[in-house]
Amino acid sequence: QVQLVESGGGLVQAGGSLRLSCAASGRTLSSSAMGWFRQAPGKEREFVAAMSWSGSSTYYVDSVKGRFTISRDNAKNTVYLQMNSLKPEDTGVYYCNYVPRVGPSQAFGSWGQGTQVTVSS
Repeated sequence: QVQLVESGGGLVQAGGSLRLSCAASGRTLSSSAMGWFRQAPGKEREFVAAMSWSGSSTYYVDSVKGRFTISRDNAKNTVYLQMNSLKPEDTGVYYCNYVPRVGPSQAFGSWGQGTQVTVSS
């Protein structure tokens, strides 16, 4: 059974950094594009970033462009999200998932538990 486990969240002051990890078990990452999503309190889950299976192509929503970097290590079945210059509006639960393309899209895997990111002002 495929399982995605996110980690690395926490409480950080505005301007700070966090690095999120997403480990997959039961299925390798190497054949699929992967995306990061987030859900702010009271809002729907939204797409944040994605990377192709080879790592050669990435996409970021405008609100995180230049601040977030997605990467992956297929040998470790792990996807990362480096978040710099964090803002209070980045607060939310972050999830990773399989996506059909490198761009805004619906995830097609089961959701993990996510990891909470809280940015204080």
